[in-house]
Formats: sequence, structure tokens, C-alpha cells
Amino acid sequence: MTEIFKGNFTQQEPIPEEGIEAALDVLRSGRLHRYNLVGEEPGEVALLEREFAAYTGAKYALAVASGGYAMATALRALGVGPGDRVLTNAFTLAPVPGSIASVGAVPVFVGVTEALTIDLDDLAAKTQEADVLMLSHMRGHLADMDRLMEICDAGGVTVVEDCAHTMGAAWRGVPSGRWGRVGCYSTQTYKHMNSGEGGFLVTDDDEVMARAIILSGSYMLYGRHGTVPPDEVFERVKYDTPNVSGRMDHLRAAILRPQLRGLEAQVAKWNARYHVVEDGLRGTPGLTLPERGEQESYVGSSIQFLLLDWDGARIGEVLKRCVARGVELKWFGAAEPTGFTSRYDSWRYAPSAPMPASDRILRGIVDMRLPLTFSLEDCAQIARIIRAEVGAVYQAAS
Repeated sequence: MTEIFKGNFTQQEPIPEEGIEAALDVLRSGRLHRYNLVGEEPGEVALLEREFAAYTGAKYALAVASGGYAMATALRALGVGPGDRVLTNAFTLAPVPGSIASVGAVPVFVGVTEALTIDLDDLAAKTQEADVLMLSHMRGHLADMDRLMEICDAGGVTVVEDCAHTMGAAWRGVPSGRWGRVGCYSTQTYKHMNSGEGGFLVTDDDEVMARAIILSGSYMLYGRHGTVPPDEVFERVKYDTPNVSGRMDHLRAAILRPQLRGLEAQVAKWNARYHVVEDGLRGTPGLTLPERGEQESYVGSSIQFLLLDWDGARIGEVLKRCVARGVELKWFGAAEPTGFTSRYDSWRYAPSAPMPASDRILRGIVDMRLPLTFSLEDCAQIARIIRAEVGAVYQAAS
């Protein structure tokens, strides 16, 4: 009998009861705005900032409205503006080049490897084209960060990390987001902590954080933040830094604080599911799994595989056959974007030239979420379905 998977690929776990109770306390108070405090109380947002800074090992953390806002704010705080060129991954999601375009800058795309990480040879060849790299750890794949930082330091390139898919991950024990000047994170529903929308910016740089706090819409209420640079830094930058409001509120912070405390346990659950699917797919004819670096500690909240050099019709047939059996796969190689699967040649506001080696890889990338509402048995079933359908289409063409 043909197996049919009955799970829902967009169903997340419920918010922890502790977060629900804390959110109800905020709602009952009526004081949702981050600066609406009584007396000396720090408030949920400031407490969350302190806790996230401690979790990442950063000197400063700023809680904001979204991961995309965090990235744009990081660029503005670094002085990136209209006409500047910013390096970024060819394989990423639309908010990354979108954050660059939002400050009037121009994305310069860097290629992707079969490991689904940024092509470090291509990066080294392009360091003279820009002063900043917006590095996307796309779909949770970390490049060799030691080599990447050597390349960027030698080329005078400042690194901003997009850690939307790597909160809880690390390279050689150093947390994602702590290699570059600034780390940016997302707490959108499909990320590693869920507040609907939300994000963080972390840095050790006094001036970058002071500018970021002002940009977020602080109205000179700097002292109400959880991690605050010295007053003299604000005095130096406050009159030439605009307010581009994007604060987090107490309601979202209340939901996030217990999730942060439980994040390491969640990472272990994701990775257990990832390993079941990976083991089930390994060795499938025609299917390539990206290899991960020995120094990488990752969070397997999604899984990708490559159908390299398959034509579009055959990949489309795999997707059709899998979805008929309840397994939803996303393909980054389609001619038109579908949902989040756009790629560098989809973003017509950003000029680009074809990159044949990267284009070959992008055409073959298939992606799948692994929500924690799936059991290990679910994951094993999903792997069996994908393996069977990829195998059937591959054999039919042989």
C-alpha cells in the first residue's frame, strides 16, 4: 500500500505556557510599548535584550520588529547608503537583498557551492567591489568562517551576518552572529523562536549599537534599553542618526523569553529529526546531500538536497509525485518564484550577470521544512516517500 504523509508542514508548536502567562500579564497591564514602564522596572524587552546578549556572548543586543529590519538597521548604522555596493549571497531569501536595496545600496552577488554556502573563491575575487558583506547563512549552512573572515579582513570588508536560519548554530564553538561586526536574527514564526515577527541585532561595537538604538526609534530614552553603550557615544551620534522606528514590544518579548531559555533543547529536537531524514535520503540515486564542515554546529530546522543536472520537467515531476503523497517540497530552480523560492536573477531591482557554476546548483536545490510538530517516525516516513519518488523518476529517465 502506498504511504501517504498526513502532517502539516506549516504547523508550529504552541507558545510555551510560561510565555502565554507572561503575555497575558502584559496585556492586562495595557503597557505594550517598550518604553511604557513604571518606576525602575526594566520591562520585558530590556530583559530579553540582556538575556539574548548573554546567550550569544555579545556586548549589546537590540530587540527589533523583524530580521529584515535588523539587517537594514545594521547597514545604516555602518554608514551604508545610496549607491554603495554590498556583497551578498546569490543563494538567499528576498529580505537579504531587500535590506540592501532599502538603504539605496546595490547588491553584488557572490556564488554558491554544492555545500549551499557562499563560494569563498568568488568572494575573494570580489572583495575590491564593496566594503561590506551581508553574509546569509542560508537555510542554516555555515561556510568556513575562519577562511571567510581571513578573506574579508584582508580585503577590508566589514561582515554583517544574517542568522535568520542559524540562531543556536556555531562554527568552531563561536556562535553564528559573533564572527562579523554585527549579527542579525529573526523570530518570525518559521524561525527558531516564534513571536510572529521580530528580530535581534547584536554587536560589540559601541557606536554601531548607539546608532542602531537611535534608528530603532528610541526618542532619547536610551537608558530603558537592556544593553546600553556609554552616554558619550550617544552624544556623538544622536543628531545625525535618523529615527526609523522598528522597536519590539513587550508582548513579543514576553513570548520570546521562555523560548530563549528552551532553545538548546529545541535545537537537539530539530537535529534529531534532520538526522532521520538525512539518513533516509543518503544514497538515493540521482540525489546529492550537501556536506557540512567538521567545525559546524547546525540547527536542522529544514533540509535541502540537490537534483544536480536534472531538467526542470523531471524535478517538477518529483515535486508533483511527493505532494500527492503529502510531502511539500520547494524548488529554487523554477523559472518563476513561488513563495519564498526566489533567487538572485529574480530580483530585478538588483543588476546581476549570470554565474554559470552557481546557476547549475541553484537549478537543482530542493528544500523542505522540518517543524517540531513532526515526530521521528514522521520524518522516517517522509524520507521513504522522497526516496521512492526521486528513485522512480530517476530510473524512468535512465
